[in-house]
Amino acid sequence: MDVLSEEGGEMFIEEFSEGLATLEENLDELEIKSMLSGDHDSSNAIITINAGAGGIESQDWSDMLLRMYMRWTELYGYKAEIMDIQPADEGGIKSATVLVSGDYAYGYLKVESGVHRLVRISPFDANKRRHTSFSAVLVYPEIVGDVEIEINTDDLRVDTFRASGAGGQHVNKTDSAIRITHIPTGIVASSQADRSQHRNREMAMKILRARLYDLKMKEKEKERQDMMGKKMDIAFGSQIRSYVLHPYKMIKDHRTDLSIGNVDKVLDGDIDPFIKAALKMKVGK
Repeated sequence: MDVLSEEGGEMFIEEFSEGLATLEENLDELEIKSMLSGDHDSSNAIITINAGAGGIESQDWSDMLLRMYMRWTELYGYKAEIMDIQPADEGGIKSATVLVSGDYAYGYLKVESGVHRLVRISPFDANKRRHTSFSAVLVYPEIVGDVEIEINTDDLRVDTFRASGAGGQHVNKTDSAIRITHIPTGIVASSQADRSQHRNREMAMKILRARLYDLKMKEKEKERQDMMGKKMDIAFGSQIRSYVLHPYKMIKDHRTDLSIGNVDKVLDGDIDPFIKAALKMKVGK
């Protein structure tokens, strides 16, 4: 009888612990959702990744970041579509643009904007020296038609080109890829995701609208900060996170001071702890 009571007590404690963990997880998720109250937090997100100086090192790092974000979308049930990618000659990528579709995609991913730094022993260096690489990540909301963004067609230059890629049946054999340049701002948006030139033009315009909206918001924020007499912290030029693979393994977010030692798990898409910590920090300010 005592044995049964002991076993029953252990089962109760185990079930209670599991239930408590689930409750804490659900409450944490509700807390995060309550923070996503910005104008476009519920929107889809457009991520762009650009390799920094450093040639193949930064280009390979950009490719690693692209994989990390694609894996994040798989882990959390979002749909990801690579709208544009510029492979590098030696390996990796020069840049990539991804549309992430799903509830609150922008709300979660907006805190990923900034410069991401990698420190490792280079696989491309015969002398096995340590290298530091930088890649810039920018995240914009997908702008729907009811947001007023004026685009004068006379301000646009549209070029067609053949899609780039690793080869094979999915690479276009015709000049169906589209590059649109907004002449007044110099902003360039391109798409090669579809075989249809018309569809690629639509996608490129979608990216352009998002980037022009982001520029408009940054200008407003700068005006506000100037009136307050404060220096603006430009996210694009800020190093937000370091991924150190040598001489030790650690990923540290410089905004929140959150550090995680399991670098493989993070690079395989588990960036939620960093996202949640950054969102909580923004609310706390």
